[in-house]
Amino acid sequence: MLMDTRSRGALPPLVDPFGRAVRYLRLSVTDRCNLRCVYCMPKHMQFQPSPELLSLEELERVARAFMRQGVRKLRITGGEPLVRRDILSLFEALGPCVQDGALDELTLTTNGTRLPQLAEGLAAAGVRRINISLDTLDADRFAQLTRGGSLQAVLDGIDAALAAGLAVKLNAVALRGSTEHEIHDLIAFAHGRGMALTLIETMPLGDTGMDRADGFLSLAALRRQIAQRWTLVDVAERSGGPARYARVAQTGGLLGFITPLTQHFCGDCNRVRVTAMGMLHTCLGHEDGTDLRSALRASASDDALHAAIDGAIARKPQGHDFRITGREQPVRLVRHMSVTGG
Repeated sequence: MLMDTRSRGALPPLVDPFGRAVRYLRLSVTDRCNLRCVYCMPKHMQFQPSPELLSLEELERVARAFMRQGVRKLRITGGEPLVRRDILSLFEALGPCVQDGALDELTLTTNGTRLPQLAEGLAAAGVRRINISLDTLDADRFAQLTRGGSLQAVLDGIDAALAAGLAVKLNAVALRGSTEHEIHDLIAFAHGRGMALTLIETMPLGDTGMDRADGFLSLAALRRQIAQRWTLVDVAERSGGPARYARVAQTGGLLGFITPLTQHFCGDCNRVRVTAMGMLHTCLGHEDGTDLRSALRASASDDALHAAIDGAIARKPQGHDFRITGREQPVRLVRHMSVTGG
């Protein structure tokens, strides 16, 4: 893809106005997805024209620019990143950065449906750990949540990832009326196959055509339900992201909790996100962003790109401004943001 830029000298690290060092970049490679999850996007999603998206070469250039300024963890996201044409070439270009120490980890979040075709290639490129989204083990419920998706396709993807030697963490969005009934099965399924499970509170991001308050489930309430059956022991273990973990004594497996609404994690936020269109968002709770695509396309030099990144980090807010009207009851989510990606 691009010529090797690893020999360029490092730049000063990215530190926001509150002293938090930015070490983690979530890089979206597409706004497209082959599923239509009801909490993620509207049924008739309008995707961006291809010329509006960053090319694979531009995506690599963005990743390397952040690496030069201290980013150590790179997560590839979407939409569904594995539907992007020739996506393996991006992993193959960035994989050596893990081997030579420029990155601590190169990973991705996926719905798993393309892993039967791509898991071995990802492992060969240097990916060691992935997140797979799986909200339910009920085929009918899965089809309802994804507007027609196949649960078996995800299960086959999990099998392929494990067979390729990838460590797998399952992500489940906590949904009222669903997760409470399946949580014990999800824990048993994940831990029975050596996979961690992370639960995520639904967030008010983007227009899905539905009121997310209808399905909001507090993880504080869900944890109390879990504790009625399983013994949870909080651990200091972290994966570099916002999840807080407990170990389930009966299984030995990890159970993560991501709580952006009921117990936010802004104080030690080390993450930023770049969309597939090249917009840098330093906080998903704020709608403003910084256009990196213009800087990329204005010059072959990275000077303007680094200046844009520096300016954005200098404006990174202290925390998000999502607001909820209750802790344990269904809530009204009032903050929205048109950012697609996991």
